[in-house]
Amino acid sequence: MKKFNVLYDKDNCAILPDDFVNYKTENIITNNDKVLNLINICLRVAKSEAPILITGESGVGKELLAELIHNNSDRKKESFVKINCAAIPDSLKEAEFFGYEAGSFTGASKYGKKGLIELSQNGTLFMDEIGEMPLNLQSTLLRVLQDGKFVRVGGCKEIKSNVRVICATNKDLKGLVSEGLFRNDLYFRLNVIPITIPPLSERRDDIPLLALYFTNYFNTQYNTSKKLSRNLINELISYKWIGNIRELKNTIERLILISMNSIISIEDLKYVGSTNKKIDLVCYTDQDIHDFEIDKPLKQIIMEFELDILKRAVEKYGSIRKAAKVLDVTPSTISRKLSNKIN
Repeated sequence: MKKFNVLYDKDNCAILPDDFVNYKTENIITNNDKVLNLINICLRVAKSEAPILITGESGVGKELLAELIHNNSDRKKESFVKINCAAIPDSLKEAEFFGYEAGSFTGASKYGKKGLIELSQNGTLFMDEIGEMPLNLQSTLLRVLQDGKFVRVGGCKEIKSNVRVICATNKDLKGLVSEGLFRNDLYFRLNVIPITIPPLSERRDDIPLLALYFTNYFNTQYNTSKKLSRNLINELISYKWIGNIRELKNTIERLILISMNSIISIEDLKYVGSTNKKIDLVCYTDQDIHDFEIDKPLKQIIMEFELDILKRAVEKYGSIRKAAKVLDVTPSTISRKLSNKIN
């Protein structure tokens, strides 16, 4: 694959590539050798039936990698069912995973219900945050993986299962095993093919590519034509990105929506609170936001919203100088924007 290099126009703005297809494998955008190697491994093991454990920090793209594996497996025409184990209350996890028979507990449907394992029959079940699964359910999951059998809640009939399991976690499962919070035998059963996705901070060559990809995506979605300045690209590359790709995507979306100019600068980045420095922004309630009328051009709404933030900041901190320090902009910027409104 040809390495991605950012090109800049006469205004020192990054030029959007004509096509991102050269850097795209299904829904995964990358230019990084480590990630490309992981993709090749996933494509090689996709047609196997072995369980796969994907590890990595939150926001690195574990679900996208699981989808890639499913889409290139012999099960690609069947269901890809995904579930976040941390999102289901412990009291409901067993019923959600294994289903239940009619009237098996208070509030249960009189018709019973299929669980996620049945719903993913002949397909793939992607279990995110597997480290959040309670110990009492881990033994049942282990049996499904080993014997392909399970029993619904309130039932006595064994149901055969034919499902490919892919799990993901941002936790240290080995550490959970040593603490007695995760079964050792289940860990080794899941960890047949381990895949670890590096954080964005270890693949900085992907940051400009992803930033431009998301810029193109949100420009299309919001019918804008914003550009990223060279200084902004350099700032994005140096940022820590604790939230990884998810944080970068959200940041670019905010910049597209909030930036008043066609060229997005470092000042815009600081304004939306995405610099390393912690900014104590003026708080807004839902009612505050709803007070802004939406029967006018978006640019005007954003300008009014910005002016309101500046006024609140000056009132809160008592002077333009102090407000500028908190918002990490120059005092002249605040003065200019407020005076333009007055004029």
